[in-house]
Amino acid sequence: MKSKFSINFILLFGIAFLLLIGFPLQGQPSKKMNKDESKESPSDSTSTEKKEKSFSDFITPEAVTMKGLLHVHKVEDKYYFEIPDSIFGRDILAVTRIAKAPTGAGYGGEQANREMFRFEKGPNNQVFLRIVNQINVSKDSIDPIAIAVENSNLHPIAHAFKITYERPDTSVLIEVTSFLDDPGEAFGIPSYTSQRYKLKKLEKDRSYIEYVHAYPINIEIRTVKTFSVSPPSLSGNSNSRTVDLAAGLSSGALTFEMNTSMILLPKKPMRRRFFDPRVGIFANRYTVFDGDGQRAEQETFTVRWRLEAKSQEDAQKQQAGQLIEPKKPIVFYIDPATPEKWRNYLKLGVEDWQPAFEQAGWKNAILAKDWPENDSTMSLEDARFSVIRYFASDIQNAYGPNVHDPRSGEILESHIGWYHNIMKLLKRWYTTQTGAVDPRARMNEYPEDLMGKLIRFVAAHEVGHTIGLRHNFGASNATPVEKLRDKDWVAQNGHTSSIMDYARFNYVAQPEDGVTDLFPRVGDYDKWAIEWNYKPIYSTDNPYDDKVILNQWYKEKVENNTRLRFLTESSPYDPRAQSEDLGDNSMLASEYGIKNLKRILPNAIEWTKEEAKDYAMAEEVYNEVFGQYRRYIGHVTKWVGGVFETPKTYDQEGAIYEPAPTNRQKEAVAFLNNYLFKTPDWLLEPQILNKLRPDHGVAAVAELQERTISSLFSTDRLQRIIENSSADNNAYSIDALYKDLYNGIWSELKNGEETPMFRRNLQKIFLQQMIEMLEPKESNSRSWVKTGPSMNPMLTDMVSINRAWLDTLEKDLKKAAKKANDSLTRYHLQDCLVRIQDALDD
Repeated sequence: MKSKFSINFILLFGIAFLLLIGFPLQGQPSKKMNKDESKESPSDSTSTEKKEKSFSDFITPEAVTMKGLLHVHKVEDKYYFEIPDSIFGRDILAVTRIAKAPTGAGYGGEQANREMFRFEKGPNNQVFLRIVNQINVSKDSIDPIAIAVENSNLHPIAHAFKITYERPDTSVLIEVTSFLDDPGEAFGIPSYTSQRYKLKKLEKDRSYIEYVHAYPINIEIRTVKTFSVSPPSLSGNSNSRTVDLAAGLSSGALTFEMNTSMILLPKKPMRRRFFDPRVGIFANRYTVFDGDGQRAEQETFTVRWRLEAKSQEDAQKQQAGQLIEPKKPIVFYIDPATPEKWRNYLKLGVEDWQPAFEQAGWKNAILAKDWPENDSTMSLEDARFSVIRYFASDIQNAYGPNVHDPRSGEILESHIGWYHNIMKLLKRWYTTQTGAVDPRARMNEYPEDLMGKLIRFVAAHEVGHTIGLRHNFGASNATPVEKLRDKDWVAQNGHTSSIMDYARFNYVAQPEDGVTDLFPRVGDYDKWAIEWNYKPIYSTDNPYDDKVILNQWYKEKVENNTRLRFLTESSPYDPRAQSEDLGDNSMLASEYGIKNLKRILPNAIEWTKEEAKDYAMAEEVYNEVFGQYRRYIGHVTKWVGGVFETPKTYDQEGAIYEPAPTNRQKEAVAFLNNYLFKTPDWLLEPQILNKLRPDHGVAAVAELQERTISSLFSTDRLQRIIENSSADNNAYSIDALYKDLYNGIWSELKNGEETPMFRRNLQKIFLQQMIEMLEPKESNSRSWVKTGPSMNPMLTDMVSINRAWLDTLEKDLKKAAKKANDSLTRYHLQDCLVRIQDALDD
């Protein structure tokens, strides 16, 4: 039986309902009816009773919802983003990576796109996704010039969404299914990649959304995209920049698996630290307009993790010289797919950087942890976590990227890519560079502790990139070559001052030296670079004042200590900045290196033999030895016409650019004459080659000789020599270069000796280069002068000098051909003479 209260409540509710029907709701505009509308029709009652759709009409009880930065709802095959009002106008970074690629289209995990964007409400019940190009900015948002900057840098609208439902003052619901299916240029495969692999159009029947996951500060979107491809050209005139991949040829389509991370950036960007070219840190830049200034300024700032004191008390301790732990340390997790026996070595590679951060005032600033496999709240894709990902791939590589805030350089996360087959690469390197001194390097399969140490070294190098460090190819140049043979010195200092150099292993140490410390380590330069980038500056409150303090640090520490010096990451003309080299003298270091290669090569078969196995491992050793020898030749060649480039500021003395010492350049040409142009018979041992290949190594040696001679006569190198010798009479000149090469390559002309086959080939290579130099072409490499164009080589002295030496060669060939007793030598000389005459006649 119902109570009086229940009956009265129902009665009151009914009256209230009738009142609502008869009068407009408060806050809603009333609708005036015209004459026609006042006449009731049969359909009127239906339209007035039509119910406005609610949130639950779109996001049904059957929807799958994940709450995070945005709430993600999946209803059957549709996806919705529910955007909180607090997110509108916030900067979000979208990082798109190719998670899985077709064979030949790069490595899974490589970045395809990176864009910063904002959601904003637009007209006509729409939400815009606007790309934010951080190219030109105003120094102060309230400065009048900010209006001019905004007027000249309108951010493009990449996508527009119809608002499906809006919760007043709470959130907006939009459907994103079609956007995720085909997100366009900003979040998909970039146009240059599409052109390279000849992608025609997205095949939607073979493309799909794999998942969309929401996390507190990021959204992870995984999709599979299949594209039809253009067929190869039958005319043979296909663009050399395009690639016909095997999968495309076999099926007419290419499938990529894509992952896009949408990461919320901090509301207040981290304080920047301005870049200094004298310290090798990755950087970002944009142009800043200041109403008080008289010109636009390029502001370049470093990338770095946000390390902050936990409290003011800790900050005071740090200022007093005590180490403190940061509020949030840098943590790398180890992918659970990593074989257990290698996990600890990867963790050691991460934590090898702790002493560097201690030098910057931070304790336990960088840590490595096993992935908590039973924690369902964590995901390897979550942008809150940095991970060393382990790939079961035959790719011989590893890479260490970072994702950073383009406004401030703050590193947000990193996913290091680690390919299983990098162990093969490490074995090749170590055997070739240390096999003469370390017996463990002579095995087909290394002991676990040795391979673990190699893994640790590469892990430390890749972690260095993720914390902001660029390669420092000039670090090894700070070590005198003879010190590389001093076991006590190497044990204390290492063979290079930076693990960010490509110094690999100590190939200079000889068996009799007793050097056992052959690995790179986090060195003096690395610790200094971390100190410069991460040590807090408490005495200022802005990055502009920080520059003065940072410059003072540099002058105090680096000016008199070359071990802390950063030259350039890659220079086409500075022989001190080379990858894969060691020591301050490439000629002496390479001489020691070749001595060790001569010890390794005769053992290629003995060290790799295995019952019922072929000679594949021995051939690998031979190829690696030849490749290492090729590197030595390249290191030496770069000294000829070399120019030192030492970055400096106006308050430092001395030149930034200066030619490499003349004696070093002459030493380089003498080395090439002795170790390359004089036939390297040790590479041509028949007892080795007759088991590995059908030829006798003639083509391989000739190819290296031809490449080196062509490099020596590149017009940009010769132009450097001309300019340097014009400015300084004691500098190495082109005439001196021709003379030194001529005396080495054509030595048989004077002594009347028989010219063997390898030397005949070499002389024809050199002669062909001289003939081509009658009409030299501009070098394909960039100009050595950063600020000016290259000279037309036809208008320089290089043609005149070349013609003079061709004339000298012609005279010497005539004399030698008359005296030659050996028929092949005589035929060769006569042929060379005819070639010169034909060239001069032309």
